[in-house]
Amino acid sequence: MSTSQQSPFHRHQFANGLTLVVEQNPHAHTAAIGFFARVGGRDEDPAIMGVSHFLEHMMFKGTARRTADDVNREFDEIGADYNAYTSQEMTVYYAQVLPEYFPRAVDLLGDMFRPALRDDDFNMEKNVILEEISMYEDRPQSRMQDLLIETYFAGHPLSHRVLGTAETVAGMSVESMRTYFQNRYSPDNIVIAAAGRFDLDALIADIEKVTGHWQPTGVTRFLDPPVAEAREVNLVDETVARHYISLLCPGPSAQDPRRYAAAVLSHVLGDVEGSRLYWSLVDPGLSDEADFEHYAQDHAGSFCAFAACHPDDAEEVESILLGELDHIRDGVDEHEVRRAKHKLATETTLSGESPGGRMRALGNNWAYLQRYIPLKEDLDMLMAVTPDDVHALLKDMPLSPRTIVRLGPGRVRHAQE
Repeated sequence: MSTSQQSPFHRHQFANGLTLVVEQNPHAHTAAIGFFARVGGRDEDPAIMGVSHFLEHMMFKGTARRTADDVNREFDEIGADYNAYTSQEMTVYYAQVLPEYFPRAVDLLGDMFRPALRDDDFNMEKNVILEEISMYEDRPQSRMQDLLIETYFAGHPLSHRVLGTAETVAGMSVESMRTYFQNRYSPDNIVIAAAGRFDLDALIADIEKVTGHWQPTGVTRFLDPPVAEAREVNLVDETVARHYISLLCPGPSAQDPRRYAAAVLSHVLGDVEGSRLYWSLVDPGLSDEADFEHYAQDHAGSFCAFAACHPDDAEEVESILLGELDHIRDGVDEHEVRRAKHKLATETTLSGESPGGRMRALGNNWAYLQRYIPLKEDLDMLMAVTPDDVHALLKDMPLSPRTIVRLGPGRVRHAQE
């Protein structure tokens, strides 16, 4: 329940294990709600890889009470900003509406969470998924990123493709999807997050009405960390006009407090503007894109670097990219850290000013940490990061070992050869 009478935060635990976390704002002009299911690519058996994403599509295909047309029509009738997404970690369904339509949004999303999973819908949507996979594989960067993840996380469930493969999706049966759904879409594996202006007691009653009959399964997730190794893969595709390089190396997990220092490090090294990679690769015209990001996952984490360039510049671009990763281990200065923190604080605050942004933060923080982090605390933790914190992180996680994948129109000599 409420952490204090003055706190905008409340938590309600339903009898079946479903958790509701909310942050009320009586001055907001909208209300947002999200259903966060701890269901993603890492939770799948390899034989049905892609089932989580496939299920996301099927959740919009109707229920016992609604057809697929009803679902879309009702969202439109209440003017909802709604969508869903699937990752390796989570499948999230959300809607942001005017407060007077909030009860209808709750009922609609809650009903969707018990989809009909009809045979005809399954067979028709399978073709849509297969076409999506085909379009995805036509993009060089997408193919390269899939191979990078598969190579870096080799032998670990995080290596699974979110979309699956043409083979796993084509061979999937509706019965296997139903079994997966019944096991993993369990109330004790779901967090509902809400933010903005709404009546809390009414929200609890509405959620109880639509979810109270859901039965828990006690499902768990494999959380052993992956083992990182230095690996390299070179892909040649004569149809591409650019050369691409991407790499992964260990970083802090979603539960690691060093994730704040990792965010600062990522901005210093690879923000799209004003970072070290920007000035060394993009500004001189050597690379049209170069970035460095931190991915915080459930009891796992990684850093990812990427650059794209003309094939003639491949050797020089890779040498500079890897050189920047090596050089930053010597430390960062106060000016770089301050600039990164201010930019991150602006982004965090802008997101926090929207009920939709706070809903996403609430849901993610509870799903990963089982705790409430107010916007001010989040900003305070970020602004407390010092150059020494970044240096300490790099001492423990020195941007190695690295898994590197290259894709280009031909073989080139690389920096370490």
